[in-house]
Amino acid sequence: MRPGIHPDSRPVVFRDRASGQSFLIRSTLDSARTIEWEDGHTYPLVDVEISSASHPFHTGTSRVLDTAGRVERFERRYGRTAAARG
Repeated sequence: MRPGIHPDSRPVVFRDRASGQSFLIRSTLDSARTIEWEDGHTYPLVDVEISSASHPFHTGTSRVLDTAGRVERFERRYGRTAAARG
């Protein structure tokens, strides 16, 4: 690897806003906000909307989508003209 062309990798805390769980991992991402971690050191803090702690695939709380109802609602809203054209 050529020196000087890669971003610096450093420890960063990612906090899941949905579950409140935090992860300390290495990343090239930087943030102006910081947080004091369990080890007493201060690290950059990045809030994320969803992570493995709150994603339905990882937690096993998946939702069943009503696809038939969605199709009927689409047809009521836009009529059969969209389907007849295609």
